[in-house]
Amino acid sequence: QVQLVESGGGSVQAGGSLTLSCTASGYPYSTKCMGWFRQTPGKERERVAHIYCDDSSTNYADSVKGRFTISQDNAKNTIYLQMNSLKPEDTAMYYCAARLGAFSGSWCANNGAYKDWGQGTQVTVSS
Repeated sequence: QVQLVESGGGSVQAGGSLTLSCTASGYPYSTKCMGWFRQTPGKERERVAHIYCDDSSTNYADSVKGRFTISQDNAKNTIYLQMNSLKPEDTAMYYCAARLGAFSGSWCANNGAYKDWGQGTQVTVSS
């Protein structure tokens, strides 16, 4: 049974930092993309960052470049999203997601291919 469990959300003032974690279990093999997405009411879900687990290559949305860092700890089957210099517009529900069967980092950019999702963790940034 595939499972993704997120943690680390919370409330912070603008300019602060938070680190989100997502631990994966039940995956039959390691070739996959892991991504962090976020969504606010009335808006489409946005892919914030992704990592291609085979080579640790990463990609970020323009809105978070230079402020957010995605990383992985293979021994713990966990990915992280370090969020610095947070802004009120970063307020959203953040979701961890995974897609299997990706054979290069470019495959990670297909949002519709992410089939496994965590329950989400709320991040609130106050001004």
